[in-house]
Amino acid sequence: MAKIEWTDDAKLIFKTYVKNAQLEFGTSTARKWQSERNSIEWRLERYPVSYPLEYLLRGRNLHYRLCHLMHRRFKLIYYYDEAEDTVYIVDIWDTRMNPKALIRRIK
Repeated sequence: MAKIEWTDDAKLIFKTYVKNAQLEFGTSTARKWQSERNSIEWRLERYPVSYPLEYLLRGRNLHYRLCHLMHRRFKLIYYYDEAEDTVYIVDIWDTRMNPKALIRRIK
């Protein structure tokens, strides 16, 4: 079973989105974020390459993948290090933002 590691930036972004969801839409929406995160982590632990590659980040040394959160409004961006058997979650991307910004954010 793969280990899950969140970068500090990804943790902060996720916490910010959950907090904003709670303030704007209520506790039940924030709980949905947490539940969806748990489901995604469960799947990543067992099947780390089961989500598709992120087209915007192709051609890089790492093979970035994505999975959708909250009805496809957000993308969880990650890569899998097979040698370490670890999934590194690097970003939560709001799909309404300019795609070029995602390319710049993921170094």
